Amino acid sequence: MSSPLPPDTHTWLGSADPDFLDLAIREIKAADPEAAVQRLREAPGLVWVCSQRSFVDLVEAWQADPPIFLRHICPIHREQRLDEGSLSKLHLDEEMLAAIDPMRSFSVQTRLFGGPNLKPFQVNEALAEQVIAAVGAPLQVKDPQQVISVVILAETGGIRAWLGLSLAAQNLSNWAGGIHRFRRDPNQISRSEFKLLEAIQVFQVPWVAGGQALDLGAAPGGWSRILRLYGQQVTAVDPADLDERLSQDPGICHHRLSAQAYLARSPGRFHLILNDMRMDGSASANLMAAFAPHLEPQGAALMTLKLPHRQRLRVLRQSLEILGRAFSVVRARHLFHNRSEVTLYLRVPQSAVSTT
Repeated sequence: MSSPLPPDTHTWLGSADPDFLDLAIREIKAADPEAAVQRLREAPGLVWVCSQRSFVDLVEAWQADPPIFLRHICPIHREQRLDEGSLSKLHLDEEMLAAIDPMRSFSVQTRLFGGPNLKPFQVNEALAEQVIAAVGAPLQVKDPQQVISVVILAETGGIRAWLGLSLAAQNLSNWAGGIHRFRRDPNQISRSEFKLLEAIQVFQVPWVAGGQALDLGAAPGGWSRILRLYGQQVTAVDPADLDERLSQDPGICHHRLSAQAYLARSPGRFHLILNDMRMDGSASANLMAAFAPHLEPQGAALMTLKLPHRQRLRVLRQSLEILGRAFSVVRARHLFHNRSEVTLYLRVPQSAVSTT
Protein backbone atom coordinates (compact mmCIF):
# COMPACT_ATOMS: atom_id res chain seq x y z
CA MET A 1 0.00 0.00 0.00
CA SER A 2 1.41 3.40 -0.95
CA SER A 3 2.07 5.92 1.81
CA PRO A 4 -0.28 8.94 2.12
CA LEU A 5 1.21 12.17 0.83
CA PRO A 6 0.55 15.66 2.19
CA PRO A 7 -2.30 17.31 0.28
CA ASP A 8 -1.19 19.83 -2.32
CA THR A 9 -1.78 23.56 -2.03
CA HIS A 10 -0.93 26.82 -3.77
CA THR A 11 -0.63 28.91 -0.61
CA TRP A 12 2.42 28.75 1.60
CA LEU A 13 4.73 30.73 3.88
CA GLY A 14 8.32 31.65 3.12
CA SER A 15 11.01 32.72 5.58
CA ALA A 16 14.26 34.64 5.20
CA ASP A 17 16.49 36.99 7.13
CA PRO A 18 14.58 40.31 7.30
CA ASP A 19 17.58 42.15 5.83
CA PHE A 20 17.57 39.80 2.84
CA LEU A 21 13.82 39.40 2.42
CA ASP A 22 13.83 41.47 -0.78
CA LEU A 23 16.24 38.99 -2.36
CA ALA A 24 14.16 36.03 -1.15
CA ILE A 25 11.09 37.59 -2.78
CA ARG A 26 13.06 37.93 -6.02
CA GLU A 27 13.75 34.19 -5.84
CA ILE A 28 10.05 33.49 -5.38
CA LYS A 29 9.15 35.72 -8.32
CA ALA A 30 11.83 34.12 -10.47
CA ALA A 31 10.25 30.72 -9.85
CA ASP A 32 6.68 32.00 -10.28
CA PRO A 33 6.33 35.50 -11.80
CA GLU A 34 2.57 35.46 -11.19
CA ALA A 35 2.82 34.66 -7.47
CA ALA A 36 1.08 37.01 -5.04
CA VAL A 37 3.53 37.77 -2.23
CA GLN A 38 2.48 39.60 0.93
CA ARG A 39 4.92 40.84 3.55
CA LEU A 40 3.60 40.42 7.07
CA ARG A 41 4.37 43.53 9.08
CA GLU A 42 4.09 41.81 12.47
CA ALA A 43 6.39 39.00 11.34
CA PRO A 44 9.68 40.35 9.94
CA GLY A 45 11.23 37.92 7.50
CA LEU A 46 7.97 36.08 6.81
CA VAL A 47 5.89 36.27 3.61
CA TRP A 48 2.51 34.81 2.68
CA VAL A 49 2.46 33.49 -0.87
CA CYS A 50 -0.30 32.42 -3.22
CA SER A 51 1.43 30.90 -6.23
CA GLN A 52 0.26 29.75 -9.64
CA ARG A 53 2.55 26.76 -9.31
CA SER A 54 1.67 24.24 -6.64
CA PHE A 55 3.74 23.96 -3.49
CA VAL A 56 4.98 20.51 -4.55
CA ASP A 57 5.94 21.81 -8.00
CA LEU A 58 7.96 24.65 -6.49
CA VAL A 59 9.59 22.25 -4.04
CA GLU A 60 10.78 20.04 -6.88
CA ALA A 61 12.25 23.04 -8.70
CA TRP A 62 14.07 24.31 -5.60
CA GLN A 63 15.36 20.87 -4.69
CA ALA A 64 17.08 20.78 -8.08
CA ASP A 65 18.31 24.39 -7.83
CA PRO A 66 18.11 25.56 -4.20
CA PRO A 67 17.48 29.24 -3.47
CA ILE A 68 20.17 31.22 -1.70
CA PHE A 69 18.14 33.59 0.47
CA LEU A 70 14.80 31.82 0.91
CA ARG A 71 15.54 29.68 3.98
CA HIS A 72 12.36 27.81 4.74
CA ILE A 73 8.96 27.19 3.19
CA CYS A 74 5.89 25.45 4.54
CA PRO A 75 2.47 24.86 2.99
CA ILE A 76 -0.80 26.28 4.27
CA HIS A 77 -3.58 23.72 4.37
CA ARG A 78 -5.76 25.37 6.98
CA GLU A 79 -6.20 28.89 8.31
CA GLN A 80 -7.98 29.58 11.56
CA ARG A 81 -8.97 32.96 12.97
CA LEU A 82 -8.91 33.02 16.74
CA ASP A 83 -8.79 35.30 19.72
CA GLU A 84 -6.62 35.03 22.82
CA GLY A 85 -9.32 33.10 24.64
CA SER A 86 -9.76 30.46 21.95
CA LEU A 87 -6.15 29.58 21.20
CA SER A 88 -6.70 26.29 22.98
CA LYS A 89 -9.12 25.33 20.19
CA LEU A 90 -6.30 25.10 17.66
CA HIS A 91 -6.48 21.59 16.21
CA LEU A 92 -5.90 19.41 13.15
CA ASP A 93 -9.03 18.46 11.25
CA GLU A 94 -9.81 14.97 9.99
CA GLU A 95 -8.50 15.64 6.49
CA MET A 96 -5.07 16.73 7.73
CA LEU A 97 -4.90 13.86 10.18
CA ALA A 98 -5.74 11.42 7.38
CA ALA A 99 -2.84 12.76 5.31
CA ILE A 100 -0.26 11.99 8.03
CA ASP A 101 1.70 8.84 7.27
CA PRO A 102 1.55 6.63 10.40
CA MET A 103 4.77 4.88 9.33
CA ARG A 104 6.82 8.08 9.19
CA SER A 105 8.13 10.04 12.15
CA PHE A 106 6.69 13.50 12.65
CA SER A 107 7.30 16.73 14.50
CA VAL A 108 5.22 19.82 15.20
CA GLN A 109 7.07 23.08 14.54
CA THR A 110 5.41 26.21 15.88
CA ARG A 111 6.41 29.83 15.35
CA LEU A 112 4.73 32.76 17.10
CA PHE A 113 4.69 36.38 15.93
CA GLY A 114 3.15 39.52 17.36
CA GLY A 115 3.19 38.40 21.00
CA PRO A 116 0.27 35.98 21.45
CA ASN A 117 -0.12 34.75 25.03
CA LEU A 118 1.20 31.30 24.23
CA LYS A 119 4.43 29.32 24.12
CA PRO A 120 5.48 27.19 21.11
CA PHE A 121 5.90 24.07 23.23
CA GLN A 122 2.27 24.31 24.34
CA VAL A 123 1.08 24.09 20.74
CA ASN A 124 3.61 21.42 19.88
CA GLU A 125 2.57 19.19 22.77
CA ALA A 126 -1.18 19.59 22.19
CA LEU A 127 -1.04 18.82 18.47
CA ALA A 128 1.49 16.02 18.90
CA GLU A 129 -0.84 14.34 21.39
CA GLN A 130 -3.67 14.64 18.88
CA VAL A 131 -1.58 13.01 16.13
CA ILE A 132 -0.38 10.17 18.33
CA ALA A 133 -3.91 9.43 19.54
CA ALA A 134 -5.53 9.61 16.08
CA VAL A 135 -2.79 8.32 13.78
CA GLY A 136 -0.13 6.61 15.89
CA ALA A 137 2.81 8.14 14.00
CA PRO A 138 6.04 8.24 16.06
CA LEU A 139 7.05 11.64 17.41
CA GLN A 140 10.64 12.61 16.60
CA VAL A 141 11.52 16.23 17.28
CA LYS A 142 14.97 16.07 15.69
CA ASP A 143 15.18 15.17 12.00
CA PRO A 144 11.54 14.12 11.52
CA GLN A 145 10.32 12.71 8.21
CA GLN A 146 7.14 14.79 8.14
CA VAL A 147 6.37 18.14 9.73
CA ILE A 148 3.21 19.85 10.91
CA SER A 149 4.04 23.55 10.57
CA VAL A 150 2.10 26.02 12.71
CA VAL A 151 2.49 29.78 12.38
CA ILE A 152 0.48 31.98 14.75
CA LEU A 153 0.31 35.71 14.05
CA ALA A 154 -1.25 38.18 16.47
CA GLU A 155 -2.63 41.19 14.58
CA THR A 156 -4.70 44.19 15.58
CA GLY A 157 -7.91 42.49 14.46
CA GLY A 158 -7.23 39.15 16.10
CA ILE A 159 -5.09 36.08 15.68
CA ARG A 160 -4.42 34.18 12.47
CA ALA A 161 -3.13 30.63 12.64
CA TRP A 162 -1.83 28.76 9.62
CA LEU A 163 -1.32 25.00 9.64
CA GLY A 164 0.32 22.86 7.01
CA LEU A 165 1.63 19.34 6.54
CA SER A 166 4.70 18.50 4.49
CA LEU A 167 7.56 16.08 4.25
CA ALA A 168 10.53 17.57 6.07
CA ALA A 169 12.59 17.39 2.87
CA GLN A 170 10.11 19.74 1.20
CA ASN A 171 10.70 22.65 3.58
CA LEU A 172 14.25 23.59 2.45
CA SER A 173 15.31 23.15 6.10
CA ASN A 174 14.45 20.68 8.87
CA TRP A 175 14.47 23.58 11.33
CA ALA A 176 11.39 25.76 11.82
CA GLY A 177 11.89 28.91 9.78
CA GLY A 178 15.35 27.64 8.84
CA ILE A 179 16.56 28.76 12.26
CA HIS A 180 19.39 26.48 13.38
CA ARG A 181 20.06 26.47 17.09
CA PHE A 182 23.20 25.07 18.68
CA ARG A 183 23.94 24.62 22.34
CA ARG A 184 26.76 26.89 23.39
CA ASP A 185 29.94 24.97 24.12
CA PRO A 186 31.76 26.20 27.25
CA ASN A 187 34.99 26.00 25.23
CA GLN A 188 33.60 28.14 22.40
CA ILE A 189 36.09 30.71 21.14
CA SER A 190 33.91 32.83 18.86
CA ARG A 191 30.35 33.22 17.60
CA SER A 192 31.57 32.32 14.11
CA GLU A 193 31.80 28.68 15.23
CA PHE A 194 28.03 28.50 14.81
CA LYS A 195 28.43 29.48 11.15
CA LEU A 196 30.74 26.56 10.52
CA LEU A 197 28.62 24.09 12.48
CA GLU A 198 25.54 25.11 10.50
CA ALA A 199 27.40 24.89 7.19
CA ILE A 200 28.62 21.39 8.05
CA GLN A 201 25.03 20.28 8.62
CA VAL A 202 23.41 22.10 5.71
CA PHE A 203 26.00 21.10 3.10
CA GLN A 204 26.75 17.68 4.60
CA VAL A 205 30.48 18.32 4.33
CA PRO A 206 32.47 15.11 3.86
CA TRP A 207 35.29 14.29 6.27
CA VAL A 208 38.53 12.37 5.80
CA ALA A 209 39.69 10.71 9.01
CA GLY A 210 42.79 12.59 10.11
CA GLY A 211 42.45 14.84 7.06
CA GLN A 212 44.46 17.96 6.38
CA ALA A 213 42.48 21.20 6.75
CA LEU A 214 43.56 24.74 5.90
CA ASP A 215 41.93 27.57 7.85
CA LEU A 216 42.56 30.93 6.15
CA GLY A 217 42.12 33.99 8.35
CA ALA A 218 41.96 31.66 11.32
CA ALA A 219 42.25 34.07 14.29
CA PRO A 220 41.05 33.85 16.97
CA GLY A 221 40.67 30.16 16.12
CA GLY A 222 37.00 29.23 16.39
CA TRP A 223 36.88 27.38 13.08
CA SER A 224 40.20 25.66 13.83
CA ARG A 225 38.75 24.41 17.11
CA ILE A 226 35.72 22.93 15.32
CA LEU A 227 37.99 21.27 12.76
CA ARG A 228 39.91 19.60 15.56
CA LEU A 229 36.65 18.30 17.04
CA TYR A 230 36.11 16.58 13.68
CA GLY A 231 39.56 14.98 13.87
CA GLN A 232 41.31 17.17 11.32
CA GLN A 233 44.95 18.22 11.29
CA VAL A 234 44.77 21.99 10.98
CA THR A 235 47.01 24.52 9.29
CA ALA A 236 45.87 27.89 10.64
CA VAL A 237 46.97 30.96 8.69
CA ASP A 238 46.64 34.43 10.19
CA PRO A 239 49.11 37.17 11.28
CA ALA A 240 47.11 37.57 14.51
CA ASP A 241 47.30 35.35 17.57
CA LEU A 242 45.07 32.34 18.09
CA ASP A 243 43.24 31.84 21.35
CA GLU A 244 45.73 30.66 23.97
CA ARG A 245 43.65 27.52 24.55
CA LEU A 246 44.77 26.32 21.11
CA SER A 247 48.47 27.02 21.61
CA GLN A 248 49.22 23.62 23.13
CA ASP A 249 47.29 21.60 20.55
CA PRO A 250 49.81 19.61 18.46
CA GLY A 251 47.13 19.16 15.78
CA ILE A 252 47.20 22.88 14.92
CA CYS A 253 50.11 24.46 13.07
CA HIS A 254 49.83 28.24 13.14
CA HIS A 255 51.54 30.28 10.39
CA ARG A 256 51.71 33.96 11.35
CA LEU A 257 51.29 35.11 7.78
CA SER A 258 48.68 36.63 5.54
CA ALA A 259 46.92 34.17 3.24
CA GLN A 260 48.68 35.75 0.27
CA ALA A 261 52.11 35.34 1.86
CA TYR A 262 51.33 31.74 2.77
CA LEU A 263 50.23 31.01 -0.80
CA ALA A 264 53.59 32.31 -2.08
CA ARG A 265 55.30 29.54 -0.09
CA SER A 266 53.67 26.91 -2.32
CA PRO A 267 51.80 24.96 0.36
CA GLY A 268 50.84 21.34 -0.17
CA ARG A 269 47.37 19.89 -0.66
CA PHE A 270 44.44 19.83 1.72
CA HIS A 271 41.26 17.84 2.07
CA LEU A 272 39.37 20.91 3.27
CA ILE A 273 40.02 24.62 2.79
CA LEU A 274 38.12 27.21 4.83
CA ASN A 275 37.97 30.97 4.39
CA ASP A 276 36.06 33.30 6.74
CA MET A 277 38.15 36.37 5.99
CA ARG A 278 36.74 39.89 6.00
CA MET A 279 37.53 40.92 2.45
CA ASP A 280 35.77 42.51 -0.49
CA GLY A 281 33.74 39.86 -2.32
CA SER A 282 35.72 39.83 -5.57
CA ALA A 283 39.08 39.97 -3.77
CA SER A 284 38.07 37.09 -1.51
CA ALA A 285 36.85 35.06 -4.49
CA ASN A 286 40.11 35.63 -6.38
CA LEU A 287 42.15 34.61 -3.34
CA MET A 288 40.09 31.47 -2.83
CA ALA A 289 40.40 30.58 -6.51
CA ALA A 290 44.18 30.87 -6.19
CA PHE A 291 44.10 28.15 -3.52
CA ALA A 292 42.05 25.77 -5.69
CA PRO A 293 45.14 23.85 -6.97
CA HIS A 294 45.93 23.02 -3.33
CA LEU A 295 42.67 21.14 -2.79
CA GLU A 296 42.75 17.36 -2.99
CA PRO A 297 40.73 15.89 -5.91
CA GLN A 298 37.93 14.69 -3.61
CA GLY A 299 38.30 17.65 -1.26
CA ALA A 300 35.89 20.44 -0.37
CA ALA A 301 36.06 24.13 0.44
CA LEU A 302 33.86 26.45 2.50
CA MET A 303 33.98 30.21 2.44
CA THR A 304 31.88 33.13 3.62
CA LEU A 305 31.42 35.83 1.01
CA LYS A 306 30.88 39.28 2.49
CA LEU A 307 28.19 41.29 0.72
CA PRO A 308 27.93 45.10 0.78
CA HIS A 309 24.71 46.83 1.76
CA ARG A 310 24.19 47.94 -1.83
CA GLN A 311 24.65 46.03 -5.08
CA ARG A 312 24.61 42.72 -3.20
CA LEU A 313 23.46 40.66 -6.16
CA ARG A 314 26.05 42.21 -8.46
CA VAL A 315 28.87 41.40 -6.03
CA LEU A 316 27.52 37.89 -5.50
CA ARG A 317 27.28 37.18 -9.23
CA GLN A 318 30.75 38.54 -9.92
CA SER A 319 32.23 36.48 -7.11
CA LEU A 320 30.45 33.30 -8.21
CA GLU A 321 31.73 33.81 -11.73
CA ILE A 322 35.31 34.10 -10.44
CA LEU A 323 34.96 31.03 -8.25
CA GLY A 324 33.29 29.06 -11.03
CA ARG A 325 36.49 29.18 -13.06
CA ALA A 326 38.36 27.24 -10.37
CA PHE A 327 35.68 25.24 -8.50
CA SER A 328 32.34 23.60 -8.88
CA VAL A 329 30.07 25.84 -6.81
CA VAL A 330 27.85 23.20 -5.19
CA ARG A 331 25.71 25.50 -3.03
CA ALA A 332 25.43 29.11 -1.99
CA ARG A 333 23.29 29.78 1.06
CA HIS A 334 22.50 32.59 3.44
CA LEU A 335 22.60 30.63 6.68
CA PHE A 336 20.83 31.56 9.89
CA HIS A 337 24.16 32.39 11.58
CA ASN A 338 25.37 34.49 8.66
CA ARG A 339 25.10 38.23 8.87
CA SER A 340 25.77 40.30 5.72
CA GLU A 341 27.35 37.33 3.96
CA VAL A 342 26.56 34.05 2.28
CA THR A 343 28.34 30.74 2.75
CA LEU A 344 29.60 28.87 -0.31
CA TYR A 345 30.28 25.15 -0.60
CA LEU A 346 32.90 24.39 -3.26
CA ARG A 347 34.33 21.22 -4.75
CA VAL A 348 37.02 20.39 -7.30
CA PRO A 349 35.43 20.30 -10.79
CA GLN A 350 34.85 16.76 -12.05
CA SER A 351 36.87 17.53 -15.17
CA ALA A 352 39.87 18.27 -12.96
CA VAL A 353 39.30 15.08 -10.94
CA SER A 354 39.15 12.90 -14.05
CA THR A 355 42.48 14.21 -15.35
CA THR A 356 44.29 14.04 -11.99
